[in-house]
Amino acid sequence: MRTARLERKTNETDISVEINIDGSGKYSINTEFKFFKHMLEQLSCHSGIDLTLSAKSLDGDEHHLVEDVAIALGSVLKNALNDKKGINRYGQFILPMDEALVLSAVDLSGRAYSKLSLNISDEKISDFSTIMLPHFFNSLAQNAQITLHIKQLDGTDSHHIAEAVFKSFAKALKTAVAFSNSKDVPSTKGVL
Repeated sequence: MRTARLERKTNETDISVEINIDGSGKYSINTEFKFFKHMLEQLSCHSGIDLTLSAKSLDGDEHHLVEDVAIALGSVLKNALNDKKGINRYGQFILPMDEALVLSAVDLSGRAYSKLSLNISDEKISDFSTIMLPHFFNSLAQNAQITLHIKQLDGTDSHHIAEAVFKSFAKALKTAVAFSNSKDVPSTKGVL
């Protein structure tokens, strides 16, 4: 089983995270920001990755909590993937959610890069600052060492767009981490 666990405590946050890539999308998530919790539930459910997460803010700053959760999630994803032998490596998904349409493409390349192209008009969705969306995915990509492109193709409702972002990323990640017919590392270099 491809599992990893991490505890990360700073002066700003206290985070404990555990994943099972070969799970069924079960989750237990505890964080004080309800919309962020909802998005993390979508990530687990639609990727099929079991996720247990406890994230406490010690300074009341949403930015620090969201960033540190992304750092922790990226780190455990990288650790759980280990040598990446036999995985698909690439995944992409276009997800419709009502009027919103979002494309996500993932490469588990070992090279960190992320680009989000979103047009969200609201500064907040419930208790979540929308400026944190690109920051979350950038921090996750940096620590997981993955290449990630997320592009909004359509949509006007900020909630629908944000939710489509997390769900499309989850579906693309599910494809990328799945095993292919090969037992080799999916690269002509022999490493990722």
